[in-house]
Amino acid sequence: MRFRAKIVDLACLNHFSRVINTIAKLAKTCTLRLTVSKLYFILSDKVANGGVSLWCELCQGNFFDEFQIEGVAAEHNEIYLELVPENLSRALKTAQSAKAVKIKLSNKHCPCLRVAVELPSLSRSSRIVTHDIPVGVIPRRLWNDFREPSVTDFDVSIYLPVLKTMKSVVERMKNLSNSIVIEANLRGEMNLKIETDLVSITTHFKDLGNPPWASEDGGQSSTQGGDLEGVAEARIDIKKLQQLLAGQQVNPTKALCNIVNKKIVHFILLHEDVSLQYFIPALA
Repeated sequence: MRFRAKIVDLACLNHFSRVINTIAKLAKTCTLRLTVSKLYFILSDKVANGGVSLWCELCQGNFFDEFQIEGVAAEHNEIYLELVPENLSRALKTAQSAKAVKIKLSNKHCPCLRVAVELPSLSRSSRIVTHDIPVGVIPRRLWNDFREPSVTDFDVSIYLPVLKTMKSVVERMKNLSNSIVIEANLRGEMNLKIETDLVSITTHFKDLGNPPWASEDGGQSSTQGGDLEGVAEARIDIKKLQQLLAGQQVNPTKALCNIVNKKIVHFILLHEDVSLQYFIPALA
């Protein structure tokens, strides 16, 4: 089992670093799945226990100049590692002006991701700062636990308002309540509401638009021909929503959310070369 990769382009490196920072703000530990063409960061807290789930997908070709992987077997050319994303984020912080960053799976005393940062220096010899990040290797028999979460047919799918605006609304609301209700309809309208014994506040957004989910993809088209006035809603933990909005460093080109009434809110943030899905279960 081998893995090595290298980033030389500084813009790619900084972009990769921003993605890792975002993941680190959303998950204390996560699974890194490596395949020949993609990297996945996966957090699969059991939604049934009220945990959030995260699925972030990156095309390695958009970030890495070199990328080699030998998985556990020829027919399973993949590697699954458990790691603390904050450790990787810290290692990449030292690389903001690096000439190159090499990442390699090594196993000296225990399995580690070795991040070697080559820094510019005034002399001919380059300075290399090395970080060893401990990882756990996840055995093949457990891989099925890390499949992409599927969403049952949702009731409403809607584009999100500007994330900065949404973030400032949620930050103000979180001082007043532990939970927030997100409701939306197929007319492109969305409300963020908090209700406590003392106060009831609603922020309205309109003209957001509803994604044109193609019905030919088999699933996820339950909103096709749906009731325009029908409203789907879910009450969720406001801190989990705030974490998602505060951790955003990827600046998505598209951001939307799907609501399964009273069950789950599924956020999708899309960038040219990164897609991030975040699932927050509804509170009882």
